[in-house]
Amino acid sequence: MSKLQEDVARRPISSRSSPWAIRLSKYLAQAGVTANSISLLSIVFAIVGGALIAFVAHPIAWLCAAICVQMRLVCNLLDGMVAIEGGKKTPSGPLYNEFPDRIADSLFLVPVGYAVGYPWLGWFCALLAALTAYVRVFGGSLGLSQDFSGIMAKQRRMAVLTVGLVAQSMEVWLFGSHWSLVVALVVITIGSLITCVTRTITITRGLAGGH
Repeated sequence: MSKLQEDVARRPISSRSSPWAIRLSKYLAQAGVTANSISLLSIVFAIVGGALIAFVAHPIAWLCAAICVQMRLVCNLLDGMVAIEGGKKTPSGPLYNEFPDRIADSLFLVPVGYAVGYPWLGWFCALLAALTAYVRVFGGSLGLSQDFSGIMAKQRRMAVLTVGLVAQSMEVWLFGSHWSLVVALVVITIGSLITCVTRTITITRGLAGGH
């Protein structure tokens, strides 16, 4: 894959240019930490966060789960930086870059459905989250630039979930209800559906423009 192709297929993240991210990625690369291992670590954070959401109905647990969500995103940021900027690319890198993300999404979103008493909604939300990535990668397989846009791309899904978890930790103390997580799950579900549609429209227009 050429440098241009790598840039096109890479999610634009503003924090990639942050001094802390640059220093940390350099340290990890020099320490011999592989990008693939960082990708797998994101699954570990998702397992811990999902377990806290599903099995520990306590405000502190929800706050810790919110931290796990953010740590998953940090892993998603650093794995690419270690691979590209740190010169640690491997032939299996694209596989590790995509699969752990899809697993992590489900490990976070499905437990939310069980926690609020709507398991089907958690599963449906996780399916749509996976479909947003499928549509993006499918567009790339057709020779188009991968479309990372949409109102509920990965960073926004995780932002909504983080806000929902933090709000839930306060709501349960005040009212003993779970509407914060219900609303977060509904917002992610609807947003992911819209993102699938808009990305599909972009692919359709791209294909039409190429003929």
